[in-house]
Amino acid sequence: MAQDIKLIVVDIDGTISGDANQVNDAVKQAVKAAQAKGVKVAIATGRMYRSALRFHELIASDMPLISYQGAFIKDPKTGELVGHWPVEIGQALALLDDLGEFATNDRLSIHIYVNDELYVRKMTAQTEFYAKRSKVDVTVVGDLREFLIKQCQEHPPTKILALSDTAELVTEMLRVLKDRYTPQQLYLTKSVATFFEATNPIANKGTAVKHLAENILGLDRSQVLAIGDNFNDLEMIEYAGIGVVMGNGAEGLKPLGDWIAPSVEDDGVAVAIEKFVL
Repeated sequence: MAQDIKLIVVDIDGTISGDANQVNDAVKQAVKAAQAKGVKVAIATGRMYRSALRFHELIASDMPLISYQGAFIKDPKTGELVGHWPVEIGQALALLDDLGEFATNDRLSIHIYVNDELYVRKMTAQTEFYAKRSKVDVTVVGDLREFLIKQCQEHPPTKILALSDTAELVTEMLRVLKDRYTPQQLYLTKSVATFFEATNPIANKGTAVKHLAENILGLDRSQVLAIGDNFNDLEMIEYAGIGVVMGNGAEGLKPLGDWIAPSVEDDGVAVAIEKFVL
């Protein structure tokens, strides 16, 4: 059933990386076999660039790395920043105020990302776990609104992330805030059940994959295979000629893909590559 796929784009968490925060050998071997056929393999993730870099290296990708939901695209080979679409400072300040409504009783840990660095108001258990899994440092700055006003006029934030104590709170935040912000103001999504994410409205994985495929590689969307597991993968799954949803993926996403792969722990990416590329 192999088709004329020339570009494979994969998410990291829940897609090529499971609970162990690594890439299994079966996935690495499938990627290597696809690359041997001349197929390009790229990563598109909500992670920070510096956190995603080791996964880029683990699969030996030679493509620009799409990070921050597509808001920050950089080529590790050359160090060239291919594209960066930060959140406009006024929108960032407004969103901080709105997130404050949901942050009572320390139910949210809010992360601000500037120049691929992570800034927080204070360290929380959620942030500590996030930093350990992502293998990144955290800078505590106190009042985030004051930090944005003083430090981020010239370098606005790439992304704002709110880590919640429950999935229900993130669902409620998305419902309320999608009514307050138009798609032309902010792109709002969730990458895992308890992560609320906000980026520039033109920054999503679908836009980034389209740029990679058409503008950099000169491909048609029919030649793209995209694999993901959550709603931040929706746009690239819809864009790709073949959009695959992981078996462990969000239930609401599964009907929107072309095929459902086995779970990440069962090397679903390797199975999808075997089916559609090899």
